[in-house]
Amino acid sequence: MIQFQHVSKIFHGKPAVENLNLNIAEGEFTVLIGTSGSGKSTTLKMINRLIEHDQGKILFAGDEIHSFKPQELRRRMGYAIQSIGLFPHWTVEQNIATVPQLLKWPKAKIRDRVSELLALLHLDADRFRGRYPHQLSGGQQQRVGVARALAADPEVLLMDEPFGALDPVTRASLQAEIARIHQLSGRTVVLVTHDIDEALALADRIVLLDQGQVIQQGSPRHLLTRPANAFVRDFFGRSDIGIKLLALGAAGAHARKGERLPGKPIAAAMTLREALSEFVSRQTELLPVVDEQGRPIGVLHFRDLVKPAVEE
Repeated sequence: MIQFQHVSKIFHGKPAVENLNLNIAEGEFTVLIGTSGSGKSTTLKMINRLIEHDQGKILFAGDEIHSFKPQELRRRMGYAIQSIGLFPHWTVEQNIATVPQLLKWPKAKIRDRVSELLALLHLDADRFRGRYPHQLSGGQQQRVGVARALAADPEVLLMDEPFGALDPVTRASLQAEIARIHQLSGRTVVLVTHDIDEALALADRIVLLDQGQVIQQGSPRHLLTRPANAFVRDFFGRSDIGIKLLALGAAGAHARKGERLPGKPIAAAMTLREALSEFVSRQTELLPVVDEQGRPIGVLHFRDLVKPAVEE
């Protein structure tokens, strides 16, 4: 879907991105991560030409991005940022409808799309479509920002630190929403973050950048278990790799099927990292596991938590 071929960007005589080669597959959730100044936001903004690259080629759906008018390109790419950027004197509905109105969609189609997106992001359409940004919480504003980015059904969703200013509870909720939307839509998503846990939770593939170059890329498990060098190992944290690996596994996948156990169950979707906390707080070595409908599926054993840490 997106290809970088020997791409460089120079600011004030210094490369922000240098000889970057990167392929982002259609339908993939790619997370760009790195230290401050590593070039991750610059890389993202070059995709929709908010920043123009100086050398090399960037291809979108097989065509060089300079073959598109910037406005045409951006209408095919949703863009969500940390500061949200909602128009303060427009209602929620008007904000979400920004691009569909530019594309001259019929009013009925726009209204239906706004209702669909508000429902998708767990905002009641009747309550929220007529509200103004100042009448929303930070989390609600960010949801509206994501809805606006998705409004014209773009082929790619670009997200630059979209949840960075939110409290941990709201942030976790929105991360879950984005993961659900990606799963439902199969849309290509490129997200920039400095939050390692966010990257591990959301990414199909992580691209670790430093000084404008790719240091290593691969699945979250691959980067945790097979770091290319000391920089990668230090970036993801030498001391708690095992805990991070537990966050990649789900209780349901590691429960012993067919076993039954009385007591308060945990959800199959709970991560093994969260299950570890349950083991410790309950002072037990066994936890019953249920599916989304509350049906028993098995028992998670404390000693089985070590297996995901050593499996590739």
